[in-house]
Amino acid sequence: MSDRLAVLPQYLLPKGALTNFAGRVAGAKGGAMTTRLIRWFVGKYDVNMAEAENSDIASYHSFNEFFTRALKPGVRPIADVPFVCPVDGRISQFGAIEDDQIFQAKGHSFTTTALVGGDRALADLFRHGSFANLYLSPRDYHRIHMPCDGKLTRMIYIPGSLFSVNPTTARGIPGLFARNERVVCVFDTAHGPFVMTLVGATIVGSMATVWHGVVNPPRQADIREWSYLDQHIVLRKGAELGRFLLGSTVVMLFPKDTLAFNTGWQPAGAVRLGEPMAALAP
Repeated sequence: MSDRLAVLPQYLLPKGALTNFAGRVAGAKGGAMTTRLIRWFVGKYDVNMAEAENSDIASYHSFNEFFTRALKPGVRPIADVPFVCPVDGRISQFGAIEDDQIFQAKGHSFTTTALVGGDRALADLFRHGSFANLYLSPRDYHRIHMPCDGKLTRMIYIPGSLFSVNPTTARGIPGLFARNERVVCVFDTAHGPFVMTLVGATIVGSMATVWHGVVNPPRQADIREWSYLDQHIVLRKGAELGRFLLGSTVVMLFPKDTLAFNTGWQPAGAVRLGEPMAALAP
């Protein structure tokens, strides 16, 4: 079956209703029922609880508390390189932004302007720059960290669809990451501006950042924006930026001539938080 045919049912599913329901279930403190759900999930997806700061499944009061669990100190050392991988997951795609086009999968791309919600001035900062799309599967650690030091300047919430973001869907739905709901975080760094985009998906109950808390819900029909120019919010390389409540994807943007990606990176390759992602461009 082709990828396009495989994703056709997603156009018909009540994705919003499913996501809202999943959010309520994940946030519920259901006692033994919650513990059974977590045990089932750990077994189905082979979650490595030995790396969790709290490995006692029965101690988690809600599925969300389990899903956004912290790691033990030291299990993800932060490499001494200019840019580190910000998540555990797999590489969807990465490389050069061709003018304003970001490669999604064979036959599919999307524009930087669409990704950031139509802000052409922001998008133009990354013309001919670099991008990386990283997919977090259900089994992965779901906190998102900083790839480099950065000072927060803006956050933009962009409403959108709630398609799945798994590899099959990325190959089957045009412009997926620029049509799904997303939160765009804009930073200034020593190497120029940097964007971290948290992409929502089916059953992703919410996305949160360390400076704001839960951004969604509520899910609204209009773009919302926050400016932090009058605040001094600085996050160091490796520091937590935010988290997904259920799995999704992050899309990073960097300006032209900023970085050179790790030569060991390949599409579909597994990556871990703190590993070398890129060096400074020669």
